[in-house]
Amino acid sequence: MHRARHCLAPAALALVLAVPAALVAPAASAQSVRDLLQQRVPEALRPALALTVEDEIRAGQAAAANLLGVAPLVADEGLQRYVNTVGRWIAMGSERPDLPWRFGVVDSADVNAFAAPGGYVLITRGLYASLGDEAELAGVLGHEIAHVVERHHLDLMRKSLLLEMGVQSLQKQLEGDREALVRRLVGTGAEIFARRLDQGAEFQADRHGMVLAARAGYSPFGLPAVLQKIASVDRTDDRVTLLYRTHPAPDERLRQLEAAFGAGLDGLDRPDAGGKLHPLK
Repeated sequence: MHRARHCLAPAALALVLAVPAALVAPAASAQSVRDLLQQRVPEALRPALALTVEDEIRAGQAAAANLLGVAPLVADEGLQRYVNTVGRWIAMGSERPDLPWRFGVVDSADVNAFAAPGGYVLITRGLYASLGDEAELAGVLGHEIAHVVERHHLDLMRKSLLLEMGVQSLQKQLEGDREALVRRLVGTGAEIFARRLDQGAEFQADRHGMVLAARAGYSPFGLPAVLQKIASVDRTDDRVTLLYRTHPAPDERLRQLEAAFGAGLDGLDRPDAGGKLHPLK
């Protein structure tokens, strides 16, 4: 297999989409949402959660735009093109290659990365600056791509909307104005980047992301290397505050990966599967 920079032509980045501030509504805590879901959304009601891929993409565009309103893209076209090239190469090997995948580096000193429904992935300048090679970037992007493939954030957004609207109201909305539905969806889930997913979803994205990176021709150990770096940062450091609030501790994620794979990926760890990163200006 070949590396992204050899096989995939650069594509234009199209992330900046205006979203009215009035659409942003306060979000319930992730814990309270999980409690409500466990109590009030049985399997029989899942058909009411149905959304089209077009709905998912529009919701992701709006959610990504909300984040970009706070942390704009780094003003480096070469960097953005490079990250899109690597990200799209990995995404092409995923279970959802036909999504309009978009990747970007946002101008924030935080160490973090974010995924939005429909194929929108953003990493911070602070995280990018900590990476040692392209395999580590692939590990990070693979984790976020896995969230999109598994629809983790979309599930949280639409289930929260179901709890807010009720089954009958949501079914009527699904049959009516889809644009209005997406606005309601984003209004409920606009803070998905600051909300904590179920730990199982994060562990799943770690496992799936490592497989996607390996499938793209990278060492699968890029993500564990990044987790080790994050674990070395004092968790009271402002740069990792949000990361710790929205993710399990890196040490626990590493333990979960060790339990899942053991030595099963050792044969895929090649010294030449790293690659140089595009330099930060």
